[in-house]
Amino acid sequence: MLTPEQIAFYHENGYVLVEDVVTPDQLQALRDITYEFIDRSRTVTESNDVFDLDEGHSSDNPRLTRIKLPHKQHPLYAETLKSERMVGILQSLLGPNVCLQTAKLNTKAPGGGAAVEWHQDWAFYPHTNDALLACGLMLEDVTEDNGPLMVMPGTHKGPVLSHHNDGVFCGAVDPDDPLFDKDRIVTLTGKAGSMTIHHVRTLHGSAPNRSDRARLILFYECHAAEAWPLLGMSTYIHRLGQQAIWDDLQERLICGEVTTQPRVEPVPVRLPLPPAPDATSIFKTQKTGRAKSAFAA
Repeated sequence: MLTPEQIAFYHENGYVLVEDVVTPDQLQALRDITYEFIDRSRTVTESNDVFDLDEGHSSDNPRLTRIKLPHKQHPLYAETLKSERMVGILQSLLGPNVCLQTAKLNTKAPGGGAAVEWHQDWAFYPHTNDALLACGLMLEDVTEDNGPLMVMPGTHKGPVLSHHNDGVFCGAVDPDDPLFDKDRIVTLTGKAGSMTIHHVRTLHGSAPNRSDRARLILFYECHAAEAWPLLGMSTYIHRLGQQAIWDDLQERLICGEVTTQPRVEPVPVRLPLPPAPDATSIFKTQKTGRAKSAFAA
């Protein structure tokens, strides 16, 4: 569970940092498994269903942007999400019934690992309400020089900024947008085992990793069960039959129970259409959509 002060801070600012979310033994196990996956990527020459390769990846120098769907790659990642501590945190912010939207393990490589340009997650997957958030569990210490998450407090209460470039969804805001106020940026660093939580509409990004250490963050994107997707990352369910939709919901349930009564609220929405030429990841979306970088040298 979060304290009343942490809950109030999250609702006011759109983010919160929580320390010691996992035990030292859990942390070490997660770290060991993650480095095993990175080592396995040495034999991979192009991105696949497990690995998203960064530029310069090779068998001698494995460089990844992420491990895809880690909760489906190893049971420990799924077990961590459903631990008592994690469930208590999620229920503090989303209520008793919580589902997993998706998960990813961003493995920002040392020596220039790819930046994530500034964006709002909500732009990628609008729902019937905005009771959604992303948790970023740090598997190694995150410092100023290895590409930490940065947020703009309070932007979860504001508009959905344009994430389009030349009429195409590029998955990032233009840093010249007058609503992009760089003076408000807060950098979230922390010890391994700490976790950031940010609201789905909070504007955030991260610079390249300029250090000699990997930046390993395990992200779980979660939502209240009564938030149903309009379009975006979860719309695969619209291609399923009714029974498959129901089975999928059961599989993604973290705690509580699913509902067939979506909660609909008057939230601002921009649809992520038309898509970038390659929309298989945020990195590909931002690259092929020719997003303007806020981190260019």
